[in-house]
This record gives sequence, structure tokens and C-alpha cells, in this order.
Amino acid sequence: MASLRDIKSRINSTKKTSQITKAMEMVSAAKLNRAENNAKAFVPYMEKIQEVVASIANGSSDVSHPMLESRQVKRTGYLVITSDRGLAGAFNSSVIRAAYQAIQKRHKSNDEFVVIAIGRMGRDFFKKRGMNVISEIIGVGDETNFSQIKDIASGAVNMYADETFDELYMYYNHFVSAIQQDVTEKKLLPLSDIASSDQKLTSYEFEPNQEEILQVLLPQYAESLIYGALLDSKASEHAARMTAMKNATDNAKELIGGLTLTYNRARQAAITQEITEIVGGAAALE
Repeated sequence: MASLRDIKSRINSTKKTSQITKAMEMVSAAKLNRAENNAKAFVPYMEKIQEVVASIANGSSDVSHPMLESRQVKRTGYLVITSDRGLAGAFNSSVIRAAYQAIQKRHKSNDEFVVIAIGRMGRDFFKKRGMNVISEIIGVGDETNFSQIKDIASGAVNMYADETFDELYMYYNHFVSAIQQDVTEKKLLPLSDIASSDQKLTSYEFEPNQEEILQVLLPQYAESLIYGALLDSKASEHAARMTAMKNATDNAKELIGGLTLTYNRARQAAITQEITEIVGGAAALE
């Protein structure tokens, strides 16, 4: 059995840990509120640009663009969004596992796919396994703005246009609520879901013409999907970290309760032992 000093030391260290996890929980809660607002504020823009692009793509059979047309798949791209830090429960491992399992299922050789990594955790995972990470970005701040990921977003679109890969899948955590984040797989390129959209479309007049507008709008739309997924992922990250730190704090409190009970029992046993020794010594002197 551990000594009273060892138990007391463990109680003190666990209390300090619980203070840290409680502080991290509160920080993540504050960041979650801002990240959730940012993600929601971006939705109207993304919906509007999708509506305009769909109106052009479906409004005329004469309009075409390489980003709307499927082609023979020789190589597949995977854009995986994770965080730079851990301590967020299954936030990183779940999205990495989904992407990794999809790659293992679909491909037999590293030549058949490439990985674009946003976040240190995903980048390190795929690099350690010798997978072809052709583009990466780390250090994306909590207050994310488009300029931080513009290069990698536009680079992904350009690589599709240059036929570096023939389709692009995106993996990220979709924010549902503070206690639920769903791993999401989205086929980003080609933009086939727009071309087949059956929603009611608004009629627009275009100047100079539809094809020239598509040349500008389609890359912007694809980039906005990446940025929107990153905002969604940031909100999910803070929610997952807040929940993980709350669970850690609760576990620490439970552990402290158990250790305190053990300490009190050991202390009582030591006092009883001392009293017994004193009584025994007094009896021996009589």
C-alpha cells in the first residue's frame, strides 16, 4: 500500500491537472462560440454562389467546363482537414481513420493517389506511412480567414485543372452540436452535384457570357467549399476539445475523491496502529 505522503502527493498533482483541464475547457468554450458564428456566417455566401453556378450549369446545355465533367480516373486526390494539436478526443483520429480506410480500400499503389493535408496531425500521420503528401499547411489560426488557406485551396483546384489528379475527395468533421461532430466525406471535384441539381433555379442575365462567368465562378466556388469545410472543422475541433477537457476534469475529480478516501482510511489505520502501540506499551509497563 502506498504511503500517506505518496497518496497526498498524487492528490495534489491531480488537483493541479484538473485546474489545467478546467481552464482549457473554458478557453475552448469561448473559441467554440466564435468559430460556430464564423461557420454559420459563411453559409449564405456559399449557398448563393452555388445557386448562381447551378443556374448557369443547368440553364443551358451549350455551357460546359472541365470542373463539371467527369473524366477517366487515373489518380485520386484526398484533402484531409485535421488540427495542429491533440487533446481533442477522437476529433483527429476519426477523420484520419476514415480517409486512411478509403485510401486502403480504393487503391493498391501510392501512385494511384495524392494527399493534401490541412493540419499537423493529418500531415504527420500520412508522411510517417510514406504516403504522397503533395501539399500541406499547418498553423492555421483559430480566427481563420481565407487568405490563410487561399494558396492550398487554389492549388488544389489548379492541380485538378492540370490533371495532377482526376477527382478530389475532402474529409473533415462536420459540426452538428457541441457534443456531436460527424466525419464527412465530400466529393469536391468534379462538381457533378451542381450539374445534376434539380432544385428550383433563379433566372439570371449574364454579361459578358455564361462560359466566361463560369471560368471565374467555378474555381471560386470550389475554393469556398474548402474554406467552408475548414470553418466547420474549426468549430468541431473546439467542441471536441471542450468535451474532452470536461471529461478529463470530471475524471480528475472522481480520482481525487477516490484518493482522498484512500488517504483518510490509511491515515485512520495509522492512527489506530499508533494508539494500539501506545496502549500495548503502557500495559507492558504495569
